[in-house]
Amino acid sequence: MQVSGAQGPSVTSYAYKASLIGSAHRFELTDAGLSWHIAGRSGLWRYDEISAIRLSFRPVSMQQHRFRADVSHTGGGRIRILSTSWQTAALMAPQDNGFRDFIIGLHARMAQAGSRAELTAGLGRKTYAAVLAFLAVLTVAMTGLLIRALMIGEFAGALFIIGFAALFAWQVGGFVRRNQPHSYSFDRVPKALLP
Repeated sequence: MQVSGAQGPSVTSYAYKASLIGSAHRFELTDAGLSWHIAGRSGLWRYDEISAIRLSFRPVSMQQHRFRADVSHTGGGRIRILSTSWQTAALMAPQDNGFRDFIIGLHARMAQAGSRAELTAGLGRKTYAAVLAFLAVLTVAMTGLLIRALMIGEFAGALFIIGFAALFAWQVGGFVRRNQPHSYSFDRVPKALLP
């Protein structure tokens, strides 16, 4: 991320590589609006033309600490901004400070422009409900297996189920907690959804 403004208007920029093939996705916060360059296309969205921002926590196998911002335009376009960047075939590097500063700067500029964008955090309500339902079914199934293992005296199997459940709860618990759907305001960007 870079901030410049010694001779001209202030510009805050952020870039990441969404894949190994292709150019980096570049974004700039200028006085005129959000400037973006993605896969040979570019555009400038005035801050008051941004209709919605959704922040979420989206870990992947290569990077367990990854955040995402989906920015929507009143004209129907949507861009995705990620907090990680592909470096090599086996390395996805976090860009925590640059992503956090860019997202906070975007919110500040939108607030200054008098934006009425819908600001939401986490997963969509239906998706989140589906995740909770899946976890409830999985919990019932794992509890049934644990009770069955204890009833037939398979203590090694019961210990394995307890260990697996603890690991699963640790891995998935953070995802579920951080992605609880809710609205927020420009001056209260949720810290749990920023690196």
